[in-house]
Amino acid sequence: MAFTVSLRRAFVADHFHDLPGFQEDRHGHNWEVEAAVAFTTEAEEPAFAKALDAWVAAVDYQLLNALPSFADRNPTAEVLAEHAFHYLQGAALKPSWVKIREKANYWALCCSGENR
Repeated sequence: MAFTVSLRRAFVADHFHDLPGFQEDRHGHNWEVEAAVAFTTEAEEPAFAKALDAWVAAVDYQLLNALPSFADRNPTAEVLAEHAFHYLQGAALKPSWVKIREKANYWALCCSGENR
């Protein structure tokens, strides 16, 4: 039997936008990441929690623009969702989607092709 589990984590980080067409001064957010991963057995869930916690630890209380992962990219909610999605894939997981909430009324979702 296959099933999907979602986990949610909060983090705090600053960013700014400094590329042509989108510029904004440094500011911070109380972000939230939520991800859903498909499993074939519940024994896989701890690996998901560990991977998501590791991703959050890498961005929590950071200036996102200073991280090598976001070099030459504005670290928007969309970019963060894509980054977290690929991070989970790199941890040998099968994410269905990753949602990054930047503020109450603004979020971005990155999903696998089969979920479009």
